[in-house]
Amino acid sequence: MDKEIIKLLIAEYQLKVLDVQLVPRSYQLEAQVNYVFVGLRRAGKSFLMYQQIRKLLDTGHKSDEILYFNFEDERLASLTSSDLDLIKTCYEEMFDTKPIFFLDEIQIVEHWEKFVRRLADQGYRVYVTGSNAKMLSAEIATTLGGRFMIQHVYPYTFAEYLLAVGIEYSSKNILYTQRTAIEKAFQIYFYFGGLPEITNISDKRAWLSSLYQKLFFGDLISRYQIRNDFGLKILIRKMAESVKQATSFNRFANVVSAAGKKISTDSIIDYLEYLNQTWMIFGFENINAKLSNKASIKKYYFVDNGLLNLFLIDPNTSLLENLVAIRLKQLYDDDVFFYQNGVEVDFYVVSEQLAIQVCYSLTNEDTLKREVNALVKMSKLIDCKKLLIITKDEPKTKTITESGCNIEVVQAWRWLL
Repeated sequence: MDKEIIKLLIAEYQLKVLDVQLVPRSYQLEAQVNYVFVGLRRAGKSFLMYQQIRKLLDTGHKSDEILYFNFEDERLASLTSSDLDLIKTCYEEMFDTKPIFFLDEIQIVEHWEKFVRRLADQGYRVYVTGSNAKMLSAEIATTLGGRFMIQHVYPYTFAEYLLAVGIEYSSKNILYTQRTAIEKAFQIYFYFGGLPEITNISDKRAWLSSLYQKLFFGDLISRYQIRNDFGLKILIRKMAESVKQATSFNRFANVVSAAGKKISTDSIIDYLEYLNQTWMIFGFENINAKLSNKASIKKYYFVDNGLLNLFLIDPNTSLLENLVAIRLKQLYDDDVFFYQNGVEVDFYVVSEQLAIQVCYSLTNEDTLKREVNALVKMSKLIDCKKLLIITKDEPKTKTITESGCNIEVVQAWRWLL
């Protein structure tokens, strides 16, 4: 690799990261910790890196200390792992300061992890981003060995989305002065999700469709060398139709096989793992299930509503539950379950002893009674400090008292804020 090209890129990137327009994201990073940022394609990992750069500059670091490198740059197509140390050497020839490394999409370079580990061992601060499963493989976890923290990066929360479209949601009285604008923004967020670039796209569905094709053919079919692409396609569609239902490996295998391409349960397990590693989906277990069923029967959700909406004809109820699931995953990660034991409750957060039902509309008395009774029955069987129903169309927050239980009813957009 030509040293002059590397030096040119170092100087070019230093100027670029100073000129990026940022939407502040609600991630709190430890000052003296090395990080690996992982997440779905286009979820904003690079911009979180830019935000950290800006924070360092605001707290007294000089721009000369920033060594940002984007490995997706086509000018680096010939770069190999043996060239990685050349980046450090070129920087040291250009500047007299100790660099802070920001290595964007470095997983493109084979065997990158040993270089990154060596930097950490030598006392450099290092930030790394990556979109694919290689960033969390067992081999890399072993190589990085406690030197790095894993930071999951999700699409915008609704609060971040409002900032991105110019609504300062934290302003005093904002719920009164800009309620119409907030509700309008929520409608777009509800159907098209929170991937950062979507805010500036007119044809949002076409953009999401293009992204899905990249995920499907690039991050799944090509990377994992999947031969049964039809089977994987049917599996994803079935998952989209089933976000509100607990589904087993065997059930998925039967559905895909019935569509005309026979598939084994073992292949379904592999495909679900690939989808999880590509950050497209995540799953919640039944807190009341036996150990074997906890692993094999889950409720699966998509990490972004916009991607889910590509597959649905009548999407509203599924999108609402999926949106709540995403936010709970962001807030509580693996501390979220669903509850199924005689009655079914959509979500239970163990640390908060919080039980949540999601219902698009409560205008039907039978529907209201069903949701309330499920929460009441669950609260008699498992510790619940708070009972909540999240709905799309309830005009205001209210409390329902039933059998000694207080159940709060709240609109989804208010709960998200």
